[in-house]
Amino acid sequence: MVFYWIKVMDNKRISFFLTLKIFLVTSISLIGIIYLQESTIKSYKQTLTQNNYLVQEKQEGSQLKLINTLPTLGFQNILADWLYLKFIQYFGDSNARETIGYSLSPQYFTQIANRDPRFVDALLKLDTATSLFAGYPDLSVSLLGKSINAITQNFKSPGTAPYYLPIYKGVDELLFLGNPKAAADSNRQASAWAKNYKDSESQSVAINTRQTANFLTQNPGSKIPQIGAWVLVLSNASDPRTVKRAIAEIKVLGGQITTKPDGNLAITVPPEVK
Repeated sequence: MVFYWIKVMDNKRISFFLTLKIFLVTSISLIGIIYLQESTIKSYKQTLTQNNYLVQEKQEGSQLKLINTLPTLGFQNILADWLYLKFIQYFGDSNARETIGYSLSPQYFTQIANRDPRFVDALLKLDTATSLFAGYPDLSVSLLGKSINAITQNFKSPGTAPYYLPIYKGVDELLFLGNPKAAADSNRQASAWAKNYKDSESQSVAINTRQTANFLTQNPGSKIPQIGAWVLVLSNASDPRTVKRAIAEIKVLGGQITTKPDGNLAITVPPEVK
């Protein structure tokens, strides 16, 4: 496995990369899901062809459309839980995803978000799958926005704190939609929510997101966030074409890439890059 490291030459840029790091954590957790799933289905999936995968995906897509029309009879949360388990199995089938992609991720995200907008842990993972892997950051931003509007800032999630919802929304707006103003607003909202929690992690998040918002407001045209976006793509690339494209874009933006003695890549943002 190749790891990618970012060296930041200016301390005022650190807070932005802390937000980027949060996004990467979810990507890593999804990769962990892939490995868990892969150990149980690998021998079976090796016998399937691209056509087999396409047939399976068409059937699964039809099932999702049918489920979306069924009455829930007051069991929205339970159905959302069940759909999330199905999504984990879908996303974890690495052979299928590498062969035909992630086209059903947006459907899973839409149904789960509509049925249980307070399902924070699921929504964060679905956001990563939909914006980064499936390539629909606009849909991710829309669904996260609806979820944020359905939750009060004092809501106590049993898992991940809800202030991560506007953080992830801001990452999508900044890295994939090129809207630093919206990203700054999302980070300010995250900071306001995080202040309501007294633990040290939440207080640290409140400070970091406020600093990120200030950085984006003062530097809306900075190339640094764009470099960060391509580093994210590079870190999750599964094919040589994506790797080649990401490296080329980083270099065009002024980032420097070197290979370390251990084989890892180091991405440096020099001080002249603004």
